Amino acid sequence: MSTPFLSIIIPAHNEAERLPASLKALNSYISSLPFETEVIIVENNSSDATAEIVREWTKTMPQLRLISLLQPGKGNAIRTGMLAAQGKYRFMTDADFSMPVAEIGKFLPDGNAISPVAIASREAPGSKRIGEPFYRHLIGRVYNVLVRLLVLPGLQDTQCGFKCFSAEAAQAIFPLQWLEGWSFDVEVLTIARQLGFEITEIPITWHYRPGSRMRLLQDSLQMAKDLLTIRQNKKKGLYHAPKV
Repeated sequence: MSTPFLSIIIPAHNEAERLPASLKALNSYISSLPFETEVIIVENNSSDATAEIVREWTKTMPQLRLISLLQPGKGNAIRTGMLAAQGKYRFMTDADFSMPVAEIGKFLPDGNAISPVAIASREAPGSKRIGEPFYRHLIGRVYNVLVRLLVLPGLQDTQCGFKCFSAEAAQAIFPLQWLEGWSFDVEVLTIARQLGFEITEIPITWHYRPGSRMRLLQDSLQMAKDLLTIRQNKKKGLYHAPKV
């Protein structure tokens, strides 16, 4: 395959149940695109048949490749995929595709990126949330208040799992990422800001999918602690490109 225009990176930990439907929808979508696309699934430390399912799909989906890691962590998977990707633009997506796959086009209208970093937003004008329990929405909004107060003023939805980076932005940002758990999104966007990359929020339609791996109480507390770590790292200058 020639150098792809778009790389789609999917972290997959124990996703054997949800991946087949997502890959079917994705395969259909990318076959309609006018440019070359690669799909990278980063499977890390799964105990189910996630890797076997991906290998089986590579037989009929030549754009697909699998990276298997021993280390867990969504942030670890995304960083690995972003730095292994070859695309001019690199799009991260959750394995369940709670955002309809066709909405990827919103991030690259007419084959041009809106900005070096474009993030899906469930809060921007024109966005829609479908089927989300009230308590999850409330927890998410409280966390976003903390995010805006401590590290990222102005961004309304840092946690949605769909984000697009130019190759230049990805190659500059992800080597500086430290966190590997759920807070990696906030850290990555903090780094982007520190390096001067524009960040644009794209309104999407988002469907709540049960089966999240997140443990609401335990992980929410850890994410709050991580915000303080990100703030400290920012003050220490750890999110600046190394001098050459």
